[in-house]
Amino acid sequence: MDSSEDCKVLNKNTNMTVTEQPLHPWLKKYRRWLRVSFYIIFLLIGQCTATFLGRLYFEKGGNSKWISTFVQSAGFPILIPLLFYFQKHVKLTNMPNHDSSKTKPKRSILFSLYIAFGLILTWNDLMYSYGLLYLPLSTFVLICATQLAFSATFSFFLNSQRLTPLIFNSIVLLTMSVSLLATNADSEHTKGIIPKEKHIIGFFCTLAASATFSLHHSLVQLSFEKVIKTETFSSILDMQFYTSFIAASASIVGLFASGEWKTLDREMKEFENGRVSYIMTLLWISVIWQISYIGMLGLISEVSSLFSIVIGTLELPISPFLAVIVFHDKVNGVKIIALLLAVWGFLSYIYQHYLDDQNAKKNKSYVLEVSKGEVEI
Repeated sequence: MDSSEDCKVLNKNTNMTVTEQPLHPWLKKYRRWLRVSFYIIFLLIGQCTATFLGRLYFEKGGNSKWISTFVQSAGFPILIPLLFYFQKHVKLTNMPNHDSSKTKPKRSILFSLYIAFGLILTWNDLMYSYGLLYLPLSTFVLICATQLAFSATFSFFLNSQRLTPLIFNSIVLLTMSVSLLATNADSEHTKGIIPKEKHIIGFFCTLAASATFSLHHSLVQLSFEKVIKTETFSSILDMQFYTSFIAASASIVGLFASGEWKTLDREMKEFENGRVSYIMTLLWISVIWQISYIGMLGLISEVSSLFSIVIGTLELPISPFLAVIVFHDKVNGVKIIALLLAVWGFLSYIYQHYLDDQNAKKNKSYVLEVSKGEVEI
């Protein structure tokens, strides 16, 4: 009787093992891509909305580059509740005998990374602020499309990314698009009459910001792979919180060192929709950028820096036309051609990812067939 019951228990356990094993990889994959989907939504909505609000700040009377830089990282306090929650969750779910010190990097190394990324982020945000101030939003967004070209280059050298003909085609098309915008600078202006010199400054600052942004992505991916070695939401929050803290602190130093803090009271009074609108605009910019950064870091850790850049440029075909409606930016033939070239380059990039995914599926199925053949033999 006992032996039969043992057999039933054994069979039951065996059945459980058989039924759970096929489901486990599927559930794991489902959960992963669900997270990726949320990160994509955070990045797209956050980046597009924050860019528009940043332009709105300058359109309505804002003029401080350092304030614009500061608010892009100043929203980090909203992450504090999430940090406490997920750190507590990680402690509760860790095994009692698990020695996390063997897998976690030293705090000195982590803080060095946070400081470096924070300073890079400060420089990047400042360059973007100059671009938003001196360029129409449609031109600004199209120049940001060069992130794909820069990302392909940095990913090739830092993250072992292949440079295929389709990716090279994308780089050429995006370069042509930006060149057209540069030669068309004379016919555009932002609020008031912007001198040609400032338009050129805005162009090259945005271009430099795009390069820095792509380099930052590749370095973050490299740090997740080689240093942090975890892809948990807690590690993403840590990276975002401390990096933003450093960037916000550096921005405050820049604000006082440049003397722009002296004009803030007058800027607030002269803001087109009043003080409350001024404060709320900056507040929402800071909050929405944090949402966007969470999506960005999530995609870098879950997929790759290249994928994060590609998803970020999905706003490319939308933002220029929204800028025409919201900010009454000019649309001419050169800008339309530049937009079409940029979209063509973007689609070329996406198609390369589609081919890579198909090849990966074929290779996986081939390996499974070979393994089954070996088992039968």
